[in-house]
Amino acid sequence: MRWAVGMAETREQTADRLLRSSARVSYDPVVEIDWAAPLDPDAFWLPPHRSSLYGTALWERLDHRQRVELTKHEVASGASAGIWFETILMQMLVREYYRQDPTSRHAQYALTEVADECRHSVMFGRMIETMGCPVYPANPLEQVLGGFLKATARGPHMYAAILLAEEILDAFQREIMVDATLQPLIRAVAHIHVVEEARHVAYARAELARQVAAAGPARLAYARLVTARAAYSVANRLVHPRVYAAVGIRPRDGVAAARANPHWQGTLRWAAGKARAYLDELGMLSGPGRRLWRRAHLI
Repeated sequence: MRWAVGMAETREQTADRLLRSSARVSYDPVVEIDWAAPLDPDAFWLPPHRSSLYGTALWERLDHRQRVELTKHEVASGASAGIWFETILMQMLVREYYRQDPTSRHAQYALTEVADECRHSVMFGRMIETMGCPVYPANPLEQVLGGFLKATARGPHMYAAILLAEEILDAFQREIMVDATLQPLIRAVAHIHVVEEARHVAYARAELARQVAAAGPARLAYARLVTARAAYSVANRLVHPRVYAAVGIRPRDGVAAARANPHWQGTLRWAAGKARAYLDELGMLSGPGRRLWRRAHLI
């Protein structure tokens, strides 16, 4: 039965297990990362084949240092998006906590995750500063939609949106942290984030399965639409248009090349793979929202 995915444990058992894991392994990135270590001007910040322009004519025109610079700004853009996602996530979790029993392990793990995300946002902000890059903000429409989501989301689409943002970023970071050719700073950041996000993903997956099982047809139909719009936002927030100006490419030209780039489209499908498969198993990809998934190149 599809609703049984992730429901082998009770809610309290899942939360208790994750609380014990958090007590065993958690990091303070301010002290764990060597922020003063010199940066290698020739080392990429993400695998070149994961750059949004890899394989395009614009990529071929760039020399090695420019390609490195592009990946640096793409990472800064992804980190900016990560802070935005995490800020929305934290507010949703605290809003849920407000209605919960503070003695329950489920509620206590929600606060533990908020504490993790606070440290992660500090870590991403510190990394952007160390890189010497600007913060790449969400556009006005995404700010409005993000504000609506964090203020109103409950039930299946809340946990589906959390899962999407976490798993898409996680895919990039799992690849980054094991690639010895990349900048040590981004590998250290990726390692911390992957270890702690594994618990967040487990929490979101288990709770999403329970929420879907409890939802009626109308609520699920609405959740599918909101989840599809969240997926579209996540995919389009990863690389800000102004990133391309850092290497002398007009933003509109960079955006057009990236959108038409089969390598980048494949990277987006790859990054969303785990979340997409799980959401599909739970019946969350059907309906009119599926068009948004396609437009975002996530399916």
